[in-house]
Amino acid sequence: MPSLPRIDARPRTKRLIGVTAALAASAFVLAGCSGGGNSSSTGGASASSITVGTTDKITTIDPAGSYDNGSFAVENQVYPFLMNTPYGSPDVKPDIAVSGTFTSPTEYTVKLKSGLKFANGDDLTSSDVKFSFDRVVSIADENGPSSLLGNLVSTAAPDPTTVVFTLKTPNDQTFPQVLSSPAGPIVDEQVFSATALTPDNDIVKGNAFAGQYTITSYDFNNTIQYKANPNYQGLLGAAKTPTVNVKYYAESANLKLDIQQNNIDVAFRSLSATDIADLSTNSKVKVVDGPGGEIRYIVFNFNTMPYGATATDADPAKALAVRQAVADLIDRQAIATQVYKDTYTPLYSYVPAGLTGATTVLKDMYGDGNGGPSLDKAKATLAAAGVTGPVTLDLQYVSEHYGPSSADEYALIKDQLESSGLFTVNLQTTDYVQYSKDRTNDVYPEYQLGWFPDYSDADNYLTPFFSADNFLANHYNNTTVQDEITKQVGETDPAARTAEIQDIQKKVAGDLSTIPYLQGAQVAVVGSNVNGAADTLDASFKFRYAALSKG
Repeated sequence: MPSLPRIDARPRTKRLIGVTAALAASAFVLAGCSGGGNSSSTGGASASSITVGTTDKITTIDPAGSYDNGSFAVENQVYPFLMNTPYGSPDVKPDIAVSGTFTSPTEYTVKLKSGLKFANGDDLTSSDVKFSFDRVVSIADENGPSSLLGNLVSTAAPDPTTVVFTLKTPNDQTFPQVLSSPAGPIVDEQVFSATALTPDNDIVKGNAFAGQYTITSYDFNNTIQYKANPNYQGLLGAAKTPTVNVKYYAESANLKLDIQQNNIDVAFRSLSATDIADLSTNSKVKVVDGPGGEIRYIVFNFNTMPYGATATDADPAKALAVRQAVADLIDRQAIATQVYKDTYTPLYSYVPAGLTGATTVLKDMYGDGNGGPSLDKAKATLAAAGVTGPVTLDLQYVSEHYGPSSADEYALIKDQLESSGLFTVNLQTTDYVQYSKDRTNDVYPEYQLGWFPDYSDADNYLTPFFSADNFLANHYNNTTVQDEITKQVGETDPAARTAEIQDIQKKVAGDLSTIPYLQGAQVAVVGSNVNGAADTLDASFKFRYAALSKG
């Protein structure tokens, strides 16, 4: 079985209410080792150290220039955030702040804890916070997270413990989540450049950290050694293990070999589904899983799909029936089990399980009503719309970007649709560089995409997909949905906002501009004496080393 899918970049999109960014599909890997190159000597014999291993590479640990999982995995350990997600929750709370509130509809005010310091002894004040956000915006690195701050007008520091963010959109309920995102790490203005990216080695030499860990040894994309930061004053508490060593692997096969031989303590994904299944029978290790934010889905181009708006036989009712019949026939559990050995789970809505507001609306509306397919329902749907004969679907996927399992994944989807007798599926694949251009230029009537969130809020699965100017560029345009998306962003009553998010999913499920079908579980393989993995495999989608311990 091929390896699990991974991501390389996040596609950006303009939002109705600002600019957000998102990422097309990813799987995150973390692993560790002590400093040397011989993996057989890196296993953590002492309870004072943990060895983690990864195949996910770093671009830079300067937050202004990184917008990828490998880099953010490091940043999560060593930088503080104004807001963060506590263990076991998708919802943010103050981290190095004591509070964050809207003091006017367009002003979000954060009060910092007093006496904060970086590990190098520099004071951490509101000036550093202003500096951190200003430089992300001004540097605007093409590989950085500046697009996440599209709703930010300015940042002010009226006194050492007060930060005021002025926003374009009133009462933006996603902004606290943005403060916990890749745009949110707070950096030391005495170490970082205001106008350019700061080299990784300069950051490490400057000891410019105030997270749960500091970095004491850094060999780019080879090894990192972390030491617990005794002065960390954030939400997450003290690290349970004093030293964490991370080793970066070129091949997942070597990662599997080291974890099964207990040469390392933790391997966090990037193992193939078959490898994970095999390791689950090994008494030396434990396989731990938790909710994942990655989703996989099929996109329909509303212009070029069968009976689409620019087709010679354009008919919106027939086009909808085609989408509904596809939704009736897809067997999500079969894909999850047969292709991914249950390292993915079935996804029955647009907001993944584990996030506030998630539903199972696609299970309720399509198929057999219990999550399975229904041939009879698909036949009836097409017949009622007057669709006769097998419908031809030109379904595009990309194998190397989402992992070689995509070939098996889409072969099974093709079989599920064609075995009904209702569809003929022409599968095609293209390299990702060309794919990215073609999919937004009406080349593909139906195509594969994946998504990994910027932060753990339902809106990150709604605005980028269903706004008029969505990054899918699939010509979906439902003004009622768009109005409700805009409304929920500014809804200050949590219960009312949750209800609005649920209603949006129901409306979008009626239109089916996309069909989500898989949610990636977070899977860690750990030594039998390693604890804490389950605590950090939560809906924050952040793997925090500080939760891990041995005993």
